[in-house]
Amino acid sequence: MQTNIMKYTLTIGALFLLAACQGPKDNAALLKDKKDQLEKLKGQEDKLQAEINKLDTSKVEKPKLVTLATIVPQTFTHFINLQGKVESENISYITPRGNGGQVKGLFIKRGDRVHKGQLLLKLDDAVARQNLATQQQQVETAKTQLAYLQNIYQKQKNLWDQNIGTEVQLITAKNNMETAQNQVKTTEEQTQLLKDQLDFTNVYSDVDGVVDQVNVRIGEVFPAAGQSPQVVIVNTSNLKITASVPENYLGR
Repeated sequence: MQTNIMKYTLTIGALFLLAACQGPKDNAALLKDKKDQLEKLKGQEDKLQAEINKLDTSKVEKPKLVTLATIVPQTFTHFINLQGKVESENISYITPRGNGGQVKGLFIKRGDRVHKGQLLLKLDDAVARQNLATQQQQVETAKTQLAYLQNIYQKQKNLWDQNIGTEVQLITAKNNMETAQNQVKTTEEQTQLLKDQLDFTNVYSDVDGVVDQVNVRIGEVFPAAGQSPQVVIVNTSNLKITASVPENYLGR
């Protein structure tokens, strides 16, 4: 029995000796492995948490209810709201250059932008055209008569140069030619006057601007100057605003 106890004692002592020689080295290696495993698991956890946050839309970051701002001196500007009326310094009331007439063509509407010299509307020109046509025929007749009398005068002058005929005949032929020349001039002036009257049936804009009022329609009579204007054009290049200001703000 004593022998067996000694054997066990020697065996346990040998194990302690072996553990004393090999234990610290194996523990350090094991600790390192455990730490490596822990770091690996932490990395996987962070990655997994990032993927969860990306997929989980229920988590919304709440806005901050309180913010900080540095107080610094600055100019305080106060505004008031006022209602006013925009007015133009240049308003054109369109009227015909003649006696007016029935509207046959209307080429504008309210809100259109027009330029100076643009055709706005066309008045009835049937009578003016007829008068012009008649006058042009008279011009052609006067020119034909003038050509005939010029020919007579030239022939009479040729005879007079050959000492044939009388001086009275030459003077009479010359006077007739000059009278015909004056007649042609007069009829041409009258023709130009009728052309101007025909052009009066075209109503043009005398300013650049925006059409503010159009109170006439095709078939109605466009009145002459001195009557209530039917077409108003506002030039927007020079505007002013008029507003009522409360008394407590008048001083400022």
